[in-house]
Amino acid sequence: MDLASDEAMFRFFDGKVFDFVINCAAYTAVDRAEEDVPLSHRINAGAVKTLSSICLERKIRLIHISTDYVFDGGGNQPITEEAFKNPLSVYGKSKLEGETHVLSTLSDAYVIRTAWVYSSYGKNFVKTISRLASERQSISVVNDQIGSPTYARDLAQAIIEIIKAIETKSADHPGVYHYSNEGSISWYDFACFIVKYYGFACDVKPIPTEEYKTLAIRPTFSVLDKRKIKRTFGIEIPHWHQSLVECLKELSL
Repeated sequence: MDLASDEAMFRFFDGKVFDFVINCAAYTAVDRAEEDVPLSHRINAGAVKTLSSICLERKIRLIHISTDYVFDGGGNQPITEEAFKNPLSVYGKSKLEGETHVLSTLSDAYVIRTAWVYSSYGKNFVKTISRLASERQSISVVNDQIGSPTYARDLAQAIIEIIKAIETKSADHPGVYHYSNEGSISWYDFACFIVKYYGFACDVKPIPTEEYKTLAIRPTFSVLDKRKIKRTFGIEIPHWHQSLVECLKELSL
């Protein structure tokens, strides 16, 4: 559906019946959002408000994907769901507004915050580094931003497990949850692993954030605390190393 149009969103739902809606859609071009403020807020906040209203009217359970960018990343301990929100970018502010709409409209909705998402599809860090390392003799990657990569397939599986738990009435506790793979690394470590796995003859150089100028400010520390989702739904979360290897194997096929 066209998330820039309320009319198109309502029209999409006409004549259809859903038990769940999983909203993975977002304006995720973080730097471009700094200049494209109206559209980023429309997709990440306005459309989410409309979607929440539709789900309320039609009694649909909404599972909404949010982001670590709702935090400023100023700490050094895994971030809990209740931690103070302080987004530093237009993207982060628009995503926070979106999740706020969900939680204020739907008492039975789930908001799942994630971080550093990658997969074998679309544009993401893993595919970008793989391409650059195959083309260049050296690349520079930030080494002072710390987080936990998230393999999209693992996140999707976790969402399916939550839906199964709700349907079987084994667990149903709406609210905010965090999900990313286990472990923590820097973007530099992330890139080094990819380059080493493929055996590229490319030198990966660590640089501080101040040497990599971007329009949007990134959180410095984005490691999410996943205890709540593991405790509530018994979800086993793979380590980033294991999941990244699975993705790289798939990309190699």
